[in-house]
Amino acid sequence: MDITINLTDGVPIYRQIVNQVKYLVASGLLRPGEELPPIRTLALQLKVTPNTIVKAYGDLEIAGVIHKRRGSGTFVSETRPQQVALRERRRMIEQRIDGLLAEAHQLNFTTEEILRMVRERRAAMDENSIDPDEDQKEANR
Repeated sequence: MDITINLTDGVPIYRQIVNQVKYLVASGLLRPGEELPPIRTLALQLKVTPNTIVKAYGDLEIAGVIHKRRGSGTFVSETRPQQVALRERRRMIEQRIDGLLAEAHQLNFTTEEILRMVRERRAAMDENSIDPDEDQKEANR
């Protein structure tokens, strides 16, 4: 499990851990039923106190992202991962949209201009992502 702590961004360390675990679950990099590192192991790896990991794991458990099995460890929840993943993926995109809209407002772009640019960028991405087999099929038509 790859978690990076940034001591300069002002976000509490436990919250950084929570956010990154949620991202790993949402992106499928952590799968349902997968075991998370033990508290002490992760604390040593991240160079934080075990209490920080306990707080992060507690928040993740309350959110239904993980669950503890007494004597076995801590695991990604198997019962609600799709709901958590969908909610977290949506939250991540909404944060980026909020940032884009704030910056667009500062630069005096209208909503219509932003939507047009998004559609153009998407079309360009779709154009660039055509696989070679599809390219060959188009050439043969």
